[in-house]
Amino acid sequence: MALRNPINQLSKRASPSSISKFTSTPTLSLRLRNGDQLRTLATVAPPVTQDSTGSKGPTAIVFMNMGGPSTTAEVGSFLSNLFADADLIPLGRFQSYLGPLIAKRRTPKIEKQYAEIGGGSPIRKWSEYQSAEMCKLLDKMSPETAPHKPYVAFRYANPLTEEMYNKLLADGFGNGKGGRAIAFTQYPQYSCSTTGSSLNELWKWRQRLEGKQTTGAIEWSVIDRWPVHPGLTEALARNIEDQLATYPEERRKDVVLLFSAHSLPMSVVNRGDPYPSEVAATVYAVMQRLKFSQPYRLVWQSQVGPQPWLGAQTSDTVTAYIEKGQKDLILIPVAFTSDHIETLFELDNEVIGESGHKDTVKRAESLNGNPIFIQALADIAKSHMDSGVKCSRQMGLRCPGCKTIIEAEESDRKKVNPSLHPGVWSAESRRCRVVIVTTSHHGQQGEMHEVRMSAGGVEDLAFVWGRCHDIDSAGLTTSAFLELYILLRATVEHVPGDLAGEWVALHLRLPL
Repeated sequence: MALRNPINQLSKRASPSSISKFTSTPTLSLRLRNGDQLRTLATVAPPVTQDSTGSKGPTAIVFMNMGGPSTTAEVGSFLSNLFADADLIPLGRFQSYLGPLIAKRRTPKIEKQYAEIGGGSPIRKWSEYQSAEMCKLLDKMSPETAPHKPYVAFRYANPLTEEMYNKLLADGFGNGKGGRAIAFTQYPQYSCSTTGSSLNELWKWRQRLEGKQTTGAIEWSVIDRWPVHPGLTEALARNIEDQLATYPEERRKDVVLLFSAHSLPMSVVNRGDPYPSEVAATVYAVMQRLKFSQPYRLVWQSQVGPQPWLGAQTSDTVTAYIEKGQKDLILIPVAFTSDHIETLFELDNEVIGESGHKDTVKRAESLNGNPIFIQALADIAKSHMDSGVKCSRQMGLRCPGCKTIIEAEESDRKKVNPSLHPGVWSAESRRCRVVIVTTSHHGQQGEMHEVRMSAGGVEDLAFVWGRCHDIDSAGLTTSAFLELYILLRATVEHVPGDLAGEWVALHLRLPL
């Protein structure tokens, strides 16, 4: 999956003084246990307030993560959102049908799992706690960008990205007032299916809520990955050392460390997604910190469905080692920044609980409220603000097997509203083609629309109907019935355009 708009265009409409330090950035694509008590309880700090504002403040820092249902009543909507996301779980042309079906069938089972860990996921509590504590540190570390205001945007559970964005606007960011915001992924290792999906969602709501702003929109930058940050590796290493200390000294050196991360479908991996290599980089950095004192392996958990996923599976690995006589094992959640169902239920209850050796198969504490980790978050944010970059260099490199079409001929590219897609064609999902139609006759069912350009190639086109609502042309909101030449049946999703009704840019969702 490619991200859907240049990061430097997120702040395109901010005042020149507020973006001067970022103007040299290259164009990149964006659309956007120490105790068991700590696992479920966290006192969420109040929003950061400050009497005076620094010369470059205030600064909003948005923690992005997948989220989780806070109560069992939220499980259904959480799963519906999750299985609707083709970036995370690609189901092909039947996504809109299979996604809701799978979500509905899995809801009762998942509700029981959340009931077993206290009735909901603690990820929101931990995310709000971590972000607030980090902002307190940043107010002291970087007074010139203070006050630092914490926000949380979850992809599949409340607070969703839309809610977060509306809160930003209500708090005085954007709406002609400008202001700086940092999208800070809480996935240390980048994947198009996790961080990429969150950034696409952020871009979507930015366009809907601020897309027509000519000046004073929020100025965005992105912390898109941090797999080998010294603070992250130190926090993970300390938690491992604490758990190693619980084994008898004579057995300690032979304890096997199993670093467990959320798996990915092999279809995503084979496109060249960087996630597996970045997770491996984290593991290697932690083992360097531990001076390679223990045998270790990287394993993968949370596979869903019959399609091939990245392995070896965590549960299978634990079973295999126990059968071989290796019973001293420590599971380390290496890609999660807090406890949630994958640690509290999947690792603790299923993998460890069903191993038959709960006294020897253990888990290292999650990062949660670890002060070393929270300091690391502050250090990462401070370095990002000081650097003046919009994102990492890696964000500009698409996966070699990426199927998203994001560019078209230069001549046609110039005809798109420059405030919407400055220099870049994009698509709503990776299973898309971008089509430009001309001679648009709004409101006339059955009108023919000449296909001027298709990134998929004119020779591939076939006949299909579509309807596009609320196309904004020349400042007028209208409805258009479109007769388009497309390869396969598609749903037509509108993109605002303002070129006097002559050109309309459409996003067409197509199965492969």
